[in-house]
Parts: sequence; C-alpha cells; structure tokens
Amino acid sequence: MNSTMLQYSIQDRYMEAFVRHFIFVLFGVIINSINGVFVFTFFRSSTFYNNPRYILYIHLVFNDMLMVFFTVSLSVIAYAWPKVPLPFCVTLLIITSATHKNTPLTLAGMAVERYTAICKPLHHHQICTVRRTYILISLIWGVSVLPGLTDFIIIVIVHPLSIFTTDTLCTPTNLYTTSYHEELSKAMNGLYSSVVWVILVFTYCQVLVAARRASADKSSAKKAQSTILLHGAQLLLCMFSYITAVIDKISAQLPLNDRKKVIIPNFFVTNLLPRLLTPLIYGVRDKVFYSHIKRLFACKILIVKVRSTKQ
Repeated sequence: MNSTMLQYSIQDRYMEAFVRHFIFVLFGVIINSINGVFVFTFFRSSTFYNNPRYILYIHLVFNDMLMVFFTVSLSVIAYAWPKVPLPFCVTLLIITSATHKNTPLTLAGMAVERYTAICKPLHHHQICTVRRTYILISLIWGVSVLPGLTDFIIIVIVHPLSIFTTDTLCTPTNLYTTSYHEELSKAMNGLYSSVVWVILVFTYCQVLVAARRASADKSSAKKAQSTILLHGAQLLLCMFSYITAVIDKISAQLPLNDRKKVIIPNFFVTNLLPRLLTPLIYGVRDKVFYSHIKRLFACKILIVKVRSTKQ
C-alpha cells in the first residue's frame, strides 16, 4: 500500500512538472510568434531597416525573443536534463544574462535617438546614421556580456580547472554560489539600472524644455515626450525580472503546495509578460509600423479570399 501511494506521488510530481513546463513553452512560443510578426514586418520594407529608430526597435524585439527562448530553455533543461556539462551551462547563462541586460540599454539608446531628433534636429541625420546604430548595438552586446564573463572568471579563480569536466544542474543559483557572485550581481544590476534611468530622465527633461520653446515643433516634441515616458514604463516592466529571485526566496519558506502556486505566475509575470508587452506596445503605438502590419495582414486575408472564390 505504501509503495502504491509512493508511485502515485511520483506520478503526480512528474505530471505537475510536465504541465508547468508545457505552460512555459506554450507562452514562450506565443510570445515569440507575436514578436516574430514585428521582425517579419521590419524586413519587408526598406523604410525600416534604413532608419536608426526602427533598427534599435527591432533589435529590442529580437533580443527579447532570444531572452524568452533561452529563459524557457534553461527552465526545461533544469528539469529534463539535471546534469549538464558545465561549459555548455556557462555558455547558456552568459547568453541569457546578456539578453537580459540588452533590453534596458537598448531602451536608453532609443531615448537618446529621440532626444537627438528633437533637441538637435539639424545634426540628427549626421549623428544617428545606420552605421553608428549598428556600432551602438555592438557596444550594447559587448557591455551586456561583461557581467556573464566576470562570473565565469570568478569560477575559474575560485574553483580548480577540473570543475569544467563535471556536470551540473544548470541554474544561476546552483552554479554561481560564491559571495563574490552575489555582490557582483547586486552591483551590476544597480549600475545598469541607474545609468539607464539617468539617461531616460535627462532625455525626457531636455525634450520637455524643447517642447516649451516657441521655435520647436511642439507636436513632435510632445510625441517624443510620450515615447520616452513609454520607455520608462517598458524599463519598469523589464525590471520585474530582478525580483524573480526575491519572490523565489520568499516562496521557499512557504509550504510545498503554496510554493507550487507561486512558481508559474512569478515566472510568467516577471519574465515572459514584459517580453510581450515591451515590443507590442511600442510597435502598435507607432503609426508607420502599425500601418505596415495592417497592410501585411490585409494582403494575406485578400489572398485567402481570392483563393476561396476561385475554388
């Protein structure tokens, strides 16, 4: 009787874990499919990929797609593949960490581009070129990879090199266990967030001043103000992922059944939902981008109707 109850208990745990990760994967596929529409629309018209503003936007969308993919993959791997070769795990964690930090830095770059367009309109086309935009994106990736590489260097210093021949559970909390990693994570998150917030506040104030000048294009300036405020809201959404670990620590003190109820909403609200809302709000709000999306779907519907009529 005890063995039968144990068997049912194990089956229930496996079923629950399967359902949880199935929900993660399903939401990940839905979010990346929606964001994929924006990427497809971007490459359909030269209006977008010759404009620094839209290049930065699509980098934001593509980066969020990568983050969703790697975040969900790490969650599934931690359950389905408990012992991962450590070098492979470190590589995944470095990429995931980089995509996590890319988003706020890209938002800062988009805010600076709007500031330049409103406050320095005569020099905008000279400063914000396509070439410089790609250089900026390269710098964003370089800066974002640094914390992950630093974590890797700490592992090399603290542990013997033989650790790289071992297998491990691929989660940051399991791999980055030293006090150096914890302090570095706090410092980096604080530094990145502070720099981005300073840039957003500075650009918003400058655009606000420009909007009050008689010589400024007030409608464009007000639109730029709204855009930078939107970037601030997007940044707040992105910062939800910083509280994931905090909620996990709090939920660890709860009973097992209550803890299970927190896992899925926590992961969805703090990691997956911001990666949908951030690109979606901006893409739908932009009239040019939204018109191209409507035109794209209108063409698809028209083609389907024509084919159905012929049949």
